[in-house]
Amino acid sequence: MADTANGETGVIALYQTFLKDPEISTPVAVFKALTEFVRDNAAPTMSEFMETLERAAQSIRDDSQTRRAEKGQHKATIATLAGVDLFMRFVTRNSHDFSLSTKSFDDFKDHLLSRATLILEKAFTARIKAAEIGAEFVQDNSVILVHAYSRVVMSVLYHAANVQNKRFKVYVTEGRPNSEGLNAVKALREAGIPCRAILDSAVGYIVDKVDMVFVGAEGVVENGGVINQVGTYQIALVANTLGKPVYAVAESYKFVRVYPLNQYDLPAATPEIVSFTSRRKSFSNNGDSDASLEASNPSVDYTPPQYVTLLLTDLGVLTPSGVSDELIKLYL
Repeated sequence: MADTANGETGVIALYQTFLKDPEISTPVAVFKALTEFVRDNAAPTMSEFMETLERAAQSIRDDSQTRRAEKGQHKATIATLAGVDLFMRFVTRNSHDFSLSTKSFDDFKDHLLSRATLILEKAFTARIKAAEIGAEFVQDNSVILVHAYSRVVMSVLYHAANVQNKRFKVYVTEGRPNSEGLNAVKALREAGIPCRAILDSAVGYIVDKVDMVFVGAEGVVENGGVINQVGTYQIALVANTLGKPVYAVAESYKFVRVYPLNQYDLPAATPEIVSFTSRRKSFSNNGDSDASLEASNPSVDYTPPQYVTLLLTDLGVLTPSGVSDELIKLYL
């Protein structure tokens, strides 16, 4: 039992270490950590192996919720869930093939690790492929609105500017409460792409001046809707009203079997901002500080599929309704 506990602690430490790499997304960090767990797993039988792996996967889910809540970063665990589902689906598929063969358990582990390496190599190219596809939708001399900072959206813009030599301008929302959009503006300017930061509250004012909207995704759910940094939903609503296309760019490993019905049906604990404290309660002067706002507001929201024009992924260009078909292929 002590070895199992140490293994679960180790997989969490690995997961957190991989997350520190700015180029590694959460699902890939999960997959890498669980791959290393498999490599070091000393379970002698398939049943014990699967039991310890299930516990390790659950420990990553629990750690993700706890750590983010403690930091006031109420990010949905959708990206973590996508990574865990991806890995467990991968193991289940291979274990089924193993049960039908006469190979030894050691052979199974060797095969699992070699296949995991191939999947990780493919995952690292997913963002590049999605960027290449997304860049095709950037029109020369266009004006683009992007929300906050998204690695894959930034890759789209870099590819369009530096590889396809397109000229365009970019408005970037500030991305409150952590203002990640300012980092995007700095990076775009360093890349020589004309851009300007705007307040989140100025979206309605500026959308009429843009040609298209690009957003990233923490997760793409079964119905083709997108879970992304808070503010994405209202941007999509405004853009849809004014007839501007909304392109969500996402790697396929962010597809996840979740079907939220509304904003409050996300697979994460989010702060309750629709309730109010008593009017008789005294409020401190620090009650609305930046840290307080970040802790007391959600950091992601859900954009229903009817407000997403197309999904630009490493699998190709998908309509929102096409996501369920891709998920069926992945889980069969």
